[in-house]
Amino acid sequence: MSILVVGSVAYDDITSPSGSVKNILGGAATYFALAASYFTEVRVVAVVGEDFGADQEDVFRQHGIDICGIERAKGKTFRWGGSYADNLNEAKTDYTDLNVFETFHPQIPREYEDTKFLFLANIQPTLQANVRRTMNGVRLTGCDTMNYWIKGTPKELAETLKVVDVLLINDAEAKMLAHESNLPRAAHKVLGMGPQALVIKHGEYGATIFFREGAFGIGRHPFRAPALPIEEVKDPTGAGDSFAGGFMGYLASQNELNREVLKRALFYGGVMGSFAVERFGTERLQSLTRDEIEARFQTFRELTHLE
Repeated sequence: MSILVVGSVAYDDITSPSGSVKNILGGAATYFALAASYFTEVRVVAVVGEDFGADQEDVFRQHGIDICGIERAKGKTFRWGGSYADNLNEAKTDYTDLNVFETFHPQIPREYEDTKFLFLANIQPTLQANVRRTMNGVRLTGCDTMNYWIKGTPKELAETLKVVDVLLINDAEAKMLAHESNLPRAAHKVLGMGPQALVIKHGEYGATIFFREGAFGIGRHPFRAPALPIEEVKDPTGAGDSFAGGFMGYLASQNELNREVLKRALFYGGVMGSFAVERFGTERLQSLTRDEIEARFQTFRELTHLE
């Protein structure tokens, strides 16, 4: 089934111990869309400026991604610059130029209204909620957010959480959102805000999914998927968005949605995140094959004894 992602398409400048790159294609919606495209049909709603060219459009088209929902606005495309030192888990933001993204108000094309899976990437919570209400026929909605919105727009975020099914955030964000230092207690508080399931990303240590009582079938216990050890990490940028793309893309490819399917989706999320960090930007995601994805998924199965 098709999946729609609403979020940012950007140009990035990135420096890590492995080198530096400038003006490469980035943005949460870009990483998500490329990762999800290996599993299902993907549609994108975003905004770009006059500097967004045919070469960048071709990256989407070569993966069968529908970009008729990408608005072209007068001005420059969103740009972000970041650098990583020895601790690759932490990016230092060198600059953020929102440009046309600052006034982004998502408009859903009529031909997208039959989309069954929706992912609300990291944008202002009110915009996320508006999109969700517009797409009232979706089967499942995933959502991302960050500490900026948790601190700055708590009331708006609370309204958004009431209309999403799966929230994907990291440890620190979960604790901040719940005002709770204990992660399991924080998870249950967040589930009480609306989502049926909560995926907490632990970076290089994997991810855990918590379920609300009675959601997606029987069972109360959370499930933890480890991360796959990667010999060389060149660029962690977009790893979380690639994880979300693998997770949601796999769900959209399945006929049933139950706890076992969501658990398996965690592993596919981990697979896509592990590929993304092997090259700068979206380079590795652009060159993947489904055989490579399945081979790495099999490695996960052997590592964890996943049935």
